[in-house]
Amino acid sequence: MAPALAAPERVDAMNEMRRTMPANSGPALTEPDVIIIGAGISGLYQLYRLRELGYGVQVFETGSDLGGTWYWNRYPGARFDSESYTYGYSFSDELLQEWSWSEHFAPQPETLRYLQHVADRFDLRRHIQFNSRVVSAHFNEASQRWTVTLDTGAQHNCRFLITALGPLSADTLPRIPGVESFSGQSFHTYRWPHEPVSFAGKRVAVIGTGATGVQVIQTIASEVGSLTVFQRTPNWCAPLHNRPITEEEQSQIKGNYPALFALLRTTPGCYIHNADPRSVFEVTPEEREAFWEQRYAEPGFGIWQANYRDILTDPKANALISDFIARKIRQRVKDPAVAEKLIPKNHGFGTRRVPLETRYFEAYNRENVRLVDINETPIERITPKGIKTSDAEYEFDMIIYATGFDAITGAFDRIEFRGIGGQLLKDKWADGPKTYLGLQSAGFPNMLTIVGPHNASTRCNIPRCIEQNVEWVTDLMRHVRDNGINRFEATDAAEAEWSHHIETLAEGMLYAQIDSWATGINRNVEGRDQRRILQYQGGAPAYREKCDAVAAQGYAGMKLS
Repeated sequence: MAPALAAPERVDAMNEMRRTMPANSGPALTEPDVIIIGAGISGLYQLYRLRELGYGVQVFETGSDLGGTWYWNRYPGARFDSESYTYGYSFSDELLQEWSWSEHFAPQPETLRYLQHVADRFDLRRHIQFNSRVVSAHFNEASQRWTVTLDTGAQHNCRFLITALGPLSADTLPRIPGVESFSGQSFHTYRWPHEPVSFAGKRVAVIGTGATGVQVIQTIASEVGSLTVFQRTPNWCAPLHNRPITEEEQSQIKGNYPALFALLRTTPGCYIHNADPRSVFEVTPEEREAFWEQRYAEPGFGIWQANYRDILTDPKANALISDFIARKIRQRVKDPAVAEKLIPKNHGFGTRRVPLETRYFEAYNRENVRLVDINETPIERITPKGIKTSDAEYEFDMIIYATGFDAITGAFDRIEFRGIGGQLLKDKWADGPKTYLGLQSAGFPNMLTIVGPHNASTRCNIPRCIEQNVEWVTDLMRHVRDNGINRFEATDAAEAEWSHHIETLAEGMLYAQIDSWATGINRNVEGRDQRRILQYQGGAPAYREKCDAVAAQGYAGMKLS
């Protein structure tokens, strides 16, 4: 049996000590043209594109290997919620043809193998230094260069700085006293051990029922001795309906990639799904019910992304689809009292990202699974033996924290970015991010933020929007190279106009009226209790048009010198 460990940070630290830097990662360049922070999907693709342009590029990655989200999230049940064949890179026909996804919604190990394959196929590792956490990045006005400092104290200077941090990479533990005192095993799902974890016969607690919690709970319920789920906010979930890809389907997928990617460029979220043009109220109740039954029985996000056009804007329409999903939960959960606890009361269906599940609700029908509503009996503290609520003390062998992230801006806050005059980015964004196109922030020259706040990528089938971000940045960097430009930055006026545009797009959207990571709420982080608009709501095609127009106008809204 593994030794007992306390807080998830200690678990991760010990795992990191046991891992070694991959032998084929390259030595860091001291004075590269470009530094990229992060070697996930966006960092890898940006590296590939900038290398094509002849830039000297250095990537710094905190982990001991590449993969970003798919390197860190190794928890049981982690997998895609968008179709596998819509998720991979589209830039190489050869890559598309040689890689075969095994399932319609691939599990984490397969996705990580895919990204490792991409890096090896295109010889990207030699530009990446692993086990290298960036702690600060300061712009020097005299030299017009960024100084990037690692946690080792090593410093590297570059002309251009690109962040590829990921919107969900700043994991958070709950603000509950005693987290460090637990004597059993404990993990945050984002920092899951790289070694196998045994659940057999163990008394396990899961705190959190967001998308990650749902995947963990449904996966381990049949393996553990007992499972106690501590829930604050239930989520609307819909069936994933995953299955293996047949040989015939594989052939069809590979023969249809051009048409598939063309379709994905036209849909708001770059999924294969598009909203039904009808209103909920333009059909009869019988037609509506049949339509929803069909969507509920189909794989993927159709029930969310291919529903009637007004379910996310009209409260009455949303109430109808919410009632439909609530009835499904009541049908699937045997205990009526438990079913009611699993039905959200503070937000409507689709106003948060919808977790896709496989027999999640049925897990609560098992005799070894118990649901604790911490709104009724709050957690008072973590104890050496387990968890104490207001009415009971529970003993556990393992606690799993599925407590989410300080989303979108949190990863930026954890690095000391300083721009002109020493301005701290965290201070500038204290009341909400201020950006231009979600790719730049005024006062931070030569810095670009892939998948940053105010960007379409954070509400998207993310690799598709990552490719748009990276290709726009690549075109800018080509323009910079070809025209001898040393410095570019967003103007204050362009930033103010874009930030106002972001606020305007969110008006009338039901999601903007509820608390979620998408609106900047995280009770596990001090100061994250005010709603902020963090995402571009106009859809990926409109966002692409906006970005393309800026480039076509000679990068309007930017100062280039």
